[in-house]
Amino acid sequence: MITAVNTFGTTILERVGNTPLIRLERIAAHLEGIQILGKAEWANPGGSVKDRAASAIVKDAQSRGFLLNGGGLLDATSGNTGIAYAMLGAALGFPVTLCMPSNVSPERKRILSAYGAEIVWTNPADGSDGAIRMARKMSAEAPDRYFYADQYSNPANWQAHYRTTANEIWEQTDGQVTHFVAGLGTSGTFVGTTRRLKELNPKIQCISMQPDSPFNGLEGLKHMATAIVPKIYDPTLADENIDMDTEVAYKVAKDLGRHQGLLVGVSAAAAVATCLRIAEREHKAGREAVIVTILCDSADKYLSERFWTEG
Repeated sequence: MITAVNTFGTTILERVGNTPLIRLERIAAHLEGIQILGKAEWANPGGSVKDRAASAIVKDAQSRGFLLNGGGLLDATSGNTGIAYAMLGAALGFPVTLCMPSNVSPERKRILSAYGAEIVWTNPADGSDGAIRMARKMSAEAPDRYFYADQYSNPANWQAHYRTTANEIWEQTDGQVTHFVAGLGTSGTFVGTTRRLKELNPKIQCISMQPDSPFNGLEGLKHMATAIVPKIYDPTLADENIDMDTEVAYKVAKDLGRHQGLLVGVSAAAAVATCLRIAEREHKAGREAVIVTILCDSADKYLSERFWTEG
């Protein structure tokens, strides 16, 4: 008679995190003494860095009695967090409603449909801020229907990176990381990772990156001067903030594919472009550096974009 059964494999939640750190050798080959490294966040089960925040938000909500017995999750998203929520909702058995600009890539729309999420489309001209306003309105009108996750204000967002992303970077570089670079969307990745890295070594330079104008093609990133600023954002944390041009990010995305064998999303390419700017500066000053950034996702959600074949 069988009295016990061994449990094999892992759950979706157990697959989040511990992503590889990839050396971007060819793009920095001309810069002796400089290493540029990227966290391959597409290795998460939902395909992006947002799996970390979404899983932390969901776990925290369930620990407080939400998302149980048919209760649903509501949030605003530009794409990747929504995909993570939809994946987790399908895996854990709670409905997901997302407010999202209607001009997100066709690939993202298909993925969300495959997971069975309910989408409330918002005016593309209003960007992610329009989605935020819609989610707030829906939550206020039906507070008992939804758990409003509010990734832009929820401390579980940045705490996920404080607990996981930063410690992984520290361990994967044997504590040799000198610079950390991340883009600003909700700001959770930058805020949480920076807070922990600064505890581990206050000398690490932490650089935030954002689009150089409110009208840009860096999907998922915010131009903080003109956007609804996330409550979790702490502008005092960055040693430096760099504004990034969309066209530069597009060029780097194509270069990474053609010369590094990496197809990454545009926000990841913008982060690499920022690393290159820092690398050139450090090399010119005669300093060695280990620069780590977040490769938020792969290019599979962006391949319908025209820039891949232009120029």
